[in-house]
Amino acid sequence: MQLATIDIAVVAIYFVCIFGLAQYVSRDKAGAGPKNSTDYFLASKNLPWWAIGASLIAANISAEQIVGMSGSGYAIGLAIASYEWMAALTLLIVGKFFLPIFLKNEIYTMPQFLERRYGPSIRTLMALFWLALYVFVNLTSIIWLGSIAVTKVAGIDQNVALVILGVFALVYQLKGGLKAVALTDIVQVTLLVLGGLVVAYLTLDEIGAGAGVFAGWSKLTAAVPDHFHMILERGDPHYMDLPGLSVLIGGMWIANLSYWGFNQYIIQRALAAKSLNEAQKGVLFAAFLKLVMPLVIVLPGIAAVVLAPTLGKPDEAYPTMMRLLPSGLLGLVFAALIAAIVASTASKINSIATIFTLDLYAKRKNNVDRGAGQEQHLVLVGRIAASVAILIAILTARPLLGASDQAFQFIQEFTGFFTPGITVIFLLGLFWKRANEAGALAAAAGSVLLSWGFKVAMPGVPFMDRMGIVFLLSLALAVIVSLVAKRARAGTDTIDTVNVSYRTGTGFNVGAIAVVLILVALYATWW
Repeated sequence: MQLATIDIAVVAIYFVCIFGLAQYVSRDKAGAGPKNSTDYFLASKNLPWWAIGASLIAANISAEQIVGMSGSGYAIGLAIASYEWMAALTLLIVGKFFLPIFLKNEIYTMPQFLERRYGPSIRTLMALFWLALYVFVNLTSIIWLGSIAVTKVAGIDQNVALVILGVFALVYQLKGGLKAVALTDIVQVTLLVLGGLVVAYLTLDEIGAGAGVFAGWSKLTAAVPDHFHMILERGDPHYMDLPGLSVLIGGMWIANLSYWGFNQYIIQRALAAKSLNEAQKGVLFAAFLKLVMPLVIVLPGIAAVVLAPTLGKPDEAYPTMMRLLPSGLLGLVFAALIAAIVASTASKINSIATIFTLDLYAKRKNNVDRGAGQEQHLVLVGRIAASVAILIAILTARPLLGASDQAFQFIQEFTGFFTPGITVIFLLGLFWKRANEAGALAAAAGSVLLSWGFKVAMPGVPFMDRMGIVFLLSLALAVIVSLVAKRARAGTDTIDTVNVSYRTGTGFNVGAIAVVLILVALYATWW
């Protein structure tokens, strides 16, 4: 595939415009003085709902999803869309039950919540864990899969693509932090959705052979009916990846609650909201966008089964489908793909910088009452941490992910070792006051050891079912240890859950009901 001059021009315009917009929203207001840590890491706690919703999706949907999930659509089918559709329901739960506690208690990082709820040891432990996970799994996967797409479309060396994507994502948000990321994400998401819908339209039109997209849809569903089942039966070759009803009532809930509710990389946008109401409107907006995402990222992969049945790797599906695009439009969709990669990479970099600076560096320095000079120093430390993180990711991406056929599934299974324990720790921390640090540490250790033990002793158990089983065992372990261990001394738990209101407005309630009804209709149609 070759980019025409007009395509290169479109991509260049995107780079210039998004960089310029990021610098514009990052500018220091007259008389406001240099940025402090709240300005840089939490966008001055003033994000509006549309920025929160768009940024949630932009942070989530990247090459990891577009290339990786489209590849899983090629290999598995529509069933992989459960990650998107069940996420919509999860976002409603996060908005209704988790955000009121986080915002009431002025939480700015997830490790900070753990310290205020349990104690300092678990804060440090989980901060180190998240840094390792974000750098060596998430950040590497985003730029690696992104570089695959860039190489396929533009024909440039993949190592060069890795560097370009990583460095640009770093530089465009380095000055403004989360504000630069969140306020440009509405542009990124608009470009992403429109670009993905164009690819989906053209693939169906190609299958329809000139008879239109509806004819193409009919031919596609008739040609690969096995790719249009949301719930896979036992015996399906991909049952190990998506084990039947576990996507509705089992282990997928563990993964979704951990990712959307307790993941700094995601929840940081909602923590930066100007109010709880604004945060809840933002997650509702994101939930509706989630319902549309399979059209953007899964459908092109399924269409590739008909249009390109002999691909070497499933992850080549989306870039291959882009070959259908005419000059000019190819540049636009390519820019949309880059937008998704850059937005998600920048979000991850900012979260890494936030956790390192506020949960490790600032705690070591014991900067409780920080002056202006110390605040500026923390911003500098955050920028340095961001730069180091992307450098490490660029250097380790190929060794870690170069041999993976379905990177999306690799990421889900790897994080599944830790996810049950994280979910237990936070759910008990939010809703059971008797839980203590000993129980939380037991759940964290138990999750890893039990997951490893089940994988070795029972390799035939799907990883999603394994997550569900390990979650229940880790929950029981945390409860038992918490009851047996000595109660925490007074003042250790400073999280207020008594004076929290879970009441939501009419708009949120009506929107939530609409999301649920749409989900019921979708699953009823493609059961």
